[in-house]
Amino acid sequence: MIDQKVKIAIIGLGKMGISHLAILNAHPALEVVGVCDTSGIVMEALKQHSVFECFTDYKKMVDKVRPEAVLIATPTKLHFEMARFALERGLHVFMEKPFTLNMSQGEELVRLADARNLVTQVGYHNRFIGVFNEVKRLVDLGALGEVYHFVAESYGPVVTRKKEETWRSNPSEGGGCLLDYTSHVVDLLQFVLGRVDTVDGSTLKKIYSTSVEDAVYSTLHLDSGISGFLSVNWSDETYRKMSTQLTIIGMSGKLVADAQEMKVYFKTAPAIPGYEKGWNVKYITDLTPGVDFYLRGEEYSAQIDYFARCIQNRNAHGISTFRSALETDRVLNLLRTYTQ
Repeated sequence: MIDQKVKIAIIGLGKMGISHLAILNAHPALEVVGVCDTSGIVMEALKQHSVFECFTDYKKMVDKVRPEAVLIATPTKLHFEMARFALERGLHVFMEKPFTLNMSQGEELVRLADARNLVTQVGYHNRFIGVFNEVKRLVDLGALGEVYHFVAESYGPVVTRKKEETWRSNPSEGGGCLLDYTSHVVDLLQFVLGRVDTVDGSTLKKIYSTSVEDAVYSTLHLDSGISGFLSVNWSDETYRKMSTQLTIIGMSGKLVADAQEMKVYFKTAPAIPGYEKGWNVKYITDLTPGVDFYLRGEEYSAQIDYFARCIQNRNAHGISTFRSALETDRVLNLLRTYTQ
C-alpha cells in the first residue's frame, strides 16, 4: 500500500461509472478529488448527498483539482479525446472497455502513454477473475500438453427484441455485439493463449438490430499455430446475464471454464498439486483472492487494486494496458474486415 493516497478523478457516472466511484471511494490507496458527468440529475444528486467536488466539464475539473490519475467511464466515442487530454497532462489513465473506435486513435494513445511512461489500464475485468487466472496458469505450465484447439464463447440477453434505437444500436458510439461483447472474449483469449494472427470466414449477424450486429462467429488462428472458434451472441435470452466460456483442448487433457468454475480433465496424473488424473473441478471460491471492498464481483475491485499498485510502483507495463487493449482492437478490426 502506498504511503500517500493517489489523487484520482472520475469522468462519466453511468452504470459502470457509479460502480467505479464506489470502489474508488472505499480504496485505502486512492483519494477521489473530483467527479464529472454531463447529467444534471446525477450531478445534483451527488452535490446534495456526497462530499465530492462535482463538475460537468472534465477539462475544468482536471485543471482545478489536479489529480494524478483519472478513470474514464464514458461512451466509447469520447474515450480518445478524454484519454489524450489526460495523457498530455501527465496523468495515469484507467479507461472502460472497449478501448477506442479505430486503430489510429488507439495507436496515438499508446504512443503518448509510452513517451511519458504513464500507467494505463483498460477495464477488461476477465483478467482479474480467479478462475481465468488459474486457466492461464495451467496453460503456461503446459498441463494440457500441446494445445491444438479452443472455443471462445460469450452469450447474453442484451438485445432480445426489436426496439427503439439507443447507443447500443449505433456503431459510431461503440454499439454492437462486436465492440460490447466480443471485445471481452478476444481480450481474454489473447491473455490466456496468445496473439491472434489471422481470422477466417467471420460472420457479423443481425438478429434483432438493423444497424449493428447481434452475433459474431469466426475461426481464429493464433501466432502459436493453434486455431479455434469464436462464438458470441448478445441476443440469447436463455442466459440471465453475460456468460463467457473458454474450452481448451490439448494432447494431455481438456479444460472448460467460465467465471464461476473450471472443469479440467487430465489423461494421466499431472505433476501439479491439487489435481489428479481424470476430471477435476475448481470453483471461483477456491481460486479468487479476497478484496477489501466487494461490488458486482471481486474482479472489479481487483482491477482497481492493480491500477493503484502500478501507479505506486511506476509500472507502466502491466497486464491490461492500452497497448494490450490495442491488440484486442486489432483483432476486432480483422473480424470486421474479413466478414463473409
